[in-house]
Amino acid sequence: MDRIDEQIFAELRHNARLSFSELGRRVGLSTAATAARVRKLEAEGTITGYTITTAATTARPGALEVYIDVRLASDFDDADFLAAVGPLTEVIDAVHLTGGFDFLVRAVVADTASLDRLVKRLKRDCGAASTQTRVALRPARLT
Repeated sequence: MDRIDEQIFAELRHNARLSFSELGRRVGLSTAATAARVRKLEAEGTITGYTITTAATTARPGALEVYIDVRLASDFDDADFLAAVGPLTEVIDAVHLTGGFDFLVRAVVADTASLDRLVKRLKRDCGAASTQTRVALRPARLT
């Protein structure tokens, strides 16, 4: 990646919905050259996809945003866990970690009863041997 690719990458990380013409204007390239660079970054695997983010708890008034540390059972591996947790609609993302836990799961649940059901499901169906849960009190926007 050269300097322009890095600028493209940074711009798309901030707003992946930029048109090629607006992105090109920001990095000093024509629309066609920008499109070619983005497609090249995608083909090389530097850009592997696009996603949206939401203000999870404001998207559902009264909902709880939770962070669940998960330690996997010895008979479950990372791929098994991700395959099992992926379809859960409450789960926003899961991050593989070092340290005492294997994954940090971020989820949005309607209430504490829903949280209890989610934690039980992680243990019953997804290979979690143990969990530790934290509830977000309020979002903090850093940018």
